[in-house]
Amino acid sequence: MTKNRSASSHTPVLLSEALRALAVQPGGRYVDCTLGSGGHAAAILDHSSPGGQLLGIDADPFILEIARERLQHYKESTLLVNDNFVNLQSICIKYDFFPVHGILLDLGLSSLQLNGSGRGFSFQHDAPLDMRFSPDQKVSAADIVNSTPEARLANIIRTYGEEGHSNRIAHNIVQERPIRTTRQLAELIEKSIGRRGRIHPATKTFQALRIAVNHELEYLESVLRQAVDLLGYEGRLVVISYHSLEDRIVKQFMQKEARGCICPPGTPTCICGHTPRLRLINKKVIIPTETEIDANPRSRSAKLRAAERITTQGDCYVTTDDHAFLTIAKSKGWRRPALLEKIRIAFLAA
Repeated sequence: MTKNRSASSHTPVLLSEALRALAVQPGGRYVDCTLGSGGHAAAILDHSSPGGQLLGIDADPFILEIARERLQHYKESTLLVNDNFVNLQSICIKYDFFPVHGILLDLGLSSLQLNGSGRGFSFQHDAPLDMRFSPDQKVSAADIVNSTPEARLANIIRTYGEEGHSNRIAHNIVQERPIRTTRQLAELIEKSIGRRGRIHPATKTFQALRIAVNHELEYLESVLRQAVDLLGYEGRLVVISYHSLEDRIVKQFMQKEARGCICPPGTPTCICGHTPRLRLINKKVIIPTETEIDANPRSRSAKLRAAERITTQGDCYVTTDDHAFLTIAKSKGWRRPALLEKIRIAFLAA
């Protein structure tokens, strides 16, 4: 199978919904923080033509090269970076790619990673127990499984996998060490807790290990904070998540940034000084249609949330006496090259 065919076999989730949420426009600048095989990126570039630009980031060098081939037609409009999205702000500063019109995070694994990547993301294929997004990462799933104390291992499985049988699974893992492959681990978990229903009993444990290996939740919290600072006025932040832990982080972050005062209930006078930076686009989470789920079963757990950047007098690139600049920004004048340069310089100085 060629790289091109592999890329085209991956179906981007909630594609039309993501494009609408991003409000993609001709000439816009966008960041795809989880490039994958480039499905969302290609659609963004299509809809932002003429003049659109896209910065794509992915920690997986193999997947990045597949995306590069898929996006060959747009090579003059794309910048692809092999890095983790936790470094979003430094990447955008390095390549002078800010402020932007939209930032997308699709937190799901690519089909190419699940199907035969050889890194053990799925128990459907026997492979080394790796689960690292990047080969440069030091700790693999095998390291965690074979060296973590039982109580800590149970906590990882319980916290990141929301697995009710975490203690039994962790105990049996410790008894059977060393465990080197996905098949060994999946069979051990199935023997430990049995099999009920359609979902494989190892699903939650594999999720937990992948999250722990790649620091997914900690990095998500960090990139959300960075993303808001990189958006221009009315720039959009769109996140597609696939399990409750991710969705809870995204929901709480967007709700917090859409509120003014965030002092604890009962505080007589506001002392936090917090001002809203986002406006929620969809107060109700967006989920796939039944038609999409039928065509792409992996989309069934996807949830999309979106928010829009608002400009306040307290922004880092707006001084208290620069009312004229604030007016220009709110009139979408920040999209003009001269204004973009002014915002960029002020951002770097902040």
